Parts: sequence; C-alpha cells; structure tokens
Amino acid sequence: MHSLDEFATAKLGELQRASLRRALIDTTRTPGIWVLRNGRRLLSFCCNVYLNLTHHPVVKEAAIAALRTYGVGAGASRLVSGNHPLLGELEARLARLKETEAACVFGSGYLANLGIIPALVGPGDLLLIDDLAHACLWAGARLSRAAVVPFRHADVRHAQALLTELRQHHPHVLIATDGVFSMDGDIAPLHALAALAQRHDAWLMSDDAHGVGVVGGGRGSNFVQPIKADVPLQMGTLSKALGAYGGYLCASAAVVDLIRNRARTAIYSTALPPAMAAAAIAALDVIESEPGYAALPLAKAKTFTRSAGLPEPTSPIVPVLLGEADAALKASRLLENEGYLVVAIRPPTVPQGTARLRLTFTAQHPDREVERLAELVRTRILAPAPATAAEAQ
Repeated sequence: MHSLDEFATAKLGELQRASLRRALIDTTRTPGIWVLRNGRRLLSFCCNVYLNLTHHPVVKEAAIAALRTYGVGAGASRLVSGNHPLLGELEARLARLKETEAACVFGSGYLANLGIIPALVGPGDLLLIDDLAHACLWAGARLSRAAVVPFRHADVRHAQALLTELRQHHPHVLIATDGVFSMDGDIAPLHALAALAQRHDAWLMSDDAHGVGVVGGGRGSNFVQPIKADVPLQMGTLSKALGAYGGYLCASAAVVDLIRNRARTAIYSTALPPAMAAAAIAALDVIESEPGYAALPLAKAKTFTRSAGLPEPTSPIVPVLLGEADAALKASRLLENEGYLVVAIRPPTVPQGTARLRLTFTAQHPDREVERLAELVRTRILAPAPATAAEAQ
C-alpha cells in the first residue's frame, strides 16, 4: 500500500471510531416535497430550499428557456466573454431586493466569500469574525492573511472590547458574521454590530445565505427590524431559498467595481451558467410578489417548536441539540424509520459536544406532518429515558 493510502486509511479509521465518518447517499428530489433515498420515500426536513422553488414551474421554465437560448455553460470568465445578459439583469434584481447600488454574482456562495474578503483586507489589517460563522467565511478570512480574531458568538460587547484594544494597530478592519446562523438558526445582532463598526471605522459584512427569501419580508436578516441594519457588505447565495445556484455580493457601486477587478474567484472562474441566472431571477419574482408565501417557512418552524416544547425560532432553522455524535445518529435513524429525513450534524460542522438534529422547514411542509414530527422529537428523542430498577432504588 502506498504511504498516501496508509495515511488516508488511518485517518478514516479515526473518524469511524469517533462516529464522524461521512458517506455520500444518493438522494432524488421529487417534484413535490419528498425525496427518494435508500429505496424509501421520505419527507425531508433537512434541505435548504425553504420555498420549494427548485421544482416551481415558473422557475424551471425560466431555466429551460435560458438553456435553449444561451446553451449550457457561460463559456468563459465574465471579463473574457462569459458575461451573458442575464447576469446583469440578475445583479440589478439582487441590488433592488437588498436596497444597494450594485451587486456582483459569483459561481457559489463559498466562492463569493473566498473572493470578497481577500479583495478587501490583507496583511496588516484586522478581521473580527463570529466564532460560529460559516466555514466559508472562515476560509475567506484565512486566505486574506489579515490578523483573524474571533469574537464570542453574537457577543457585541466582546467585539467592542477587541476593537477597543486592537483597532489602532490596523489600517482597515472587517467584521464578518452570518446573518442567519446555519446551524443554530439565530439572527446576528446586525444593528448593534453596524453601530459598533461605524464607531470604529470598520466594515461590516454579513453572510445572508439562510436569510434571504425567508426573513425580513424576504429581503434578509438586515431587514428583520422596522429600520434596516446598515450592512455595507451583504453577501448571500442563490442555492437555498431561491432554489438555484450561485452566490452574490450586494454593496455600493464602487465596492462592486473593485470586487469585479480584484476578487480572484470571480475573475478566474467561468461565469454562472445562464440557466441558473434565469432561475434565480424567476425565484426573485416569486419572493417579491408573494410575501405571504415567503413567510410560511418561519411559521411552520414556530408551529413545530410550540408542539415540541422548544424555544421559539427566529428563522426556519431549528436545532435539536443532543450532545454526542452517536446520540445524533441514533435520533436520525429513528426519524428515518418513521419516514422523515433529518440528517445528524456532527463535529467539525458544529463544536464538540453539540451534535444535533438540524431541522429546516419549508413553505410546503404539511401542518399535520410538522405536528407529528414534533411529537416524535418531544416524546422519543428529547424525553428522558425511563429509570432502571437500580436507579429507582
């Protein structure tokens, strides 16, 4: 055996013993809200398509029409010949939704964060990041070669203390956070962070992958309050509530122009396929024209937590913390046996000791299924185990 294979086999063994080894499982999304997996039809409560737009007829037809007109791929990077007309239209629509001057589209949300952050800060600068921020924010932060300092999750006072101590030593400071945190479902204190950034001449960036389309009237996390939070760098994805694929940054015209000239993941990547741009535009039409529909995922999540006896959520994401990886895997298998797909989330995706079920609710989840799932979680997963005879004595 080659030493590389020996290394890989040993590492896989370590993961297996810790119940942290993953495997790909074929999952077929049907036109409804069900999936086919392991030969079974399951109702998924772990997908991120909060508005079920991947199979929306208008969204699909828009993608098909673009495919027929423009072909499958963009053919080149945008600065060469891949800047097909749908990209400019999509960017204008995103900027309108987010109330910014301009937008820049990327090949994915991950690529967006890998490109945006190093284009704005570098060696000698400071980057403060929420310690529960998404992996792609952390990856972009480390690529920037700025001084990366985490602040405690959603702790504005800690961020303020760090700025008071460190700001004077760095010419530029970026504060990075999720808008809606992908594993916990809570919303960042964006108004407080925005005020803090303004006081210290720092730049605030939010990753709104799980906010756009489903909170803030569909506009995202910085629109949750009556007065929007002043977030100059609003990043997000097209692959969740919008049901398509790609990422974006909404910002001022000057910042977007700079990003187009400096973000390596935009400059040196083939442009987003036309069908994906068209699908995202059609999805934005749905979100803007049907605010009541966009509000349903959060309403379903609240129905679930009331029945399960859990705290009221602020987004369609509801974590059920179980502690160890084995417990989360066991709970996931229990729910699959009952007809529900809820994948166990384990380290390193979440911190050690916080393995969980991560439930995501969509507009089309039937209320009766939401209630039944809540009953299963409350009585068979969260309920304390009966005492043994020895414990009773």
